[in-house]
Amino acid sequence: MAVEVPLNPLGREEIHRLEGVLLFATLFRPEVIELIKNPEERLTWVDSLAVAAGAIAREKAGMTVREIAEELGRTEQTIRKHLKGETKAGQLVRETYELIKQGKLDDLVRWIERSSEALEECQKLKKDKEELEEKLNRVRELLRDALNLLEVTS
Repeated sequence: MAVEVPLNPLGREEIHRLEGVLLFATLFRPEVIELIKNPEERLTWVDSLAVAAGAIAREKAGMTVREIAEELGRTEQTIRKHLKGETKAGQLVRETYELIKQGKLDDLVRWIERSSEALEECQKLKKDKEELEEKLNRVRELLRDALNLLEVTS
């Protein structure tokens, strides 16, 4: 079964979907896990991988280097380096893109998509829970007020 990853995204939603899949699939590659083991360099690596994933996803959507740089808040030079594979992060993300394109990461991509869906559902349930707690608190207050009124009138 082929995984539905928008390799040439159309629109923001597909760009963000490809960007997320590229980032997480790259992060879970064994050589990248080794690179980010050092806590002092971890944040730099994750940031570079995120920028490279964002740049490549937007490039595949047909955006210009200038548009990508503006949207990601980086210089055009930085974006060009990631896109040309002149950075390690750019190389790794581009390799991940090719692996996804060849269908070699389908299981990982399916896991990422299921995890993303589960996270969205969890966030929705959390919001529902908070709304129900607010309603319950309002009912308690009304009940307390009603009981106080009954005590006063008795």
